Amino acid sequence: MTEPTNQNTTAIIGVGNIGGAVARHLVRGGKSVVLASNDASNAEARARELGSLARAASVEEAIASADTVVLALWLDAIKGLVPQHTKLFEGKVVVDPTNPIGFDEKGQPMRTLPEGQSSGSIVAALLPVSAHYVKAFGTLAADALAASAFREPRRAALYYATDDDVAATTIERLISAAGFDPLKAGGLAAAGRIEAPGGDLHQFGFNGEIVDLDQARAALAK
Repeated sequence: MTEPTNQNTTAIIGVGNIGGAVARHLVRGGKSVVLASNDASNAEARARELGSLARAASVEEAIASADTVVLALWLDAIKGLVPQHTKLFEGKVVVDPTNPIGFDEKGQPMRTLPEGQSSGSIVAALLPVSAHYVKAFGTLAADALAASAFREPRRAALYYATDDDVAATTIERLISAAGFDPLKAGGLAAAGRIEAPGGDLHQFGFNGEIVDLDQARAALAK
């Protein structure tokens, strides 16, 4: 199995808090990104803001034109998107930052899936068998993800989870380019550990602390 050859372009579907932060960090790290959103004007505005390494496209074009796709969307939106474009995801590295979190009628955060079920397991099951799935870029709250890239003197660590060697190689490169240190938490079965609420390796599991690589390794070894 070989890694996808177009290693310089990443499609980011969704340009909200998570997608926007990932795009900004990757561009700062010298990577090209293709941005897509249901609201094309938002993607176009963000691409202009990021400069020559970013461009906007339709959702379909963005997925088709890149070998790595970051699904920076709510879980319910992904449930609608992926089945509509299944063939476009064939052979792609698919990065899933989702967390099973929503808000009740009072605006309070709540878990949207049964205990023990990860959003990663749902997203992975939607994809064609030839896709290379990895859970990543969702282990920090959006504000922390935006503010913690390229930290000195020690970078912040980002966990990822995958059973796929191609996805692992790709996400380690992207996490590093985005200004963080990558650390594998395990396979897909470990996705729940890096999701919120409830994941012991999510930022919330560290009581809000943003950990470096040594701290992340120590927590993983417990």
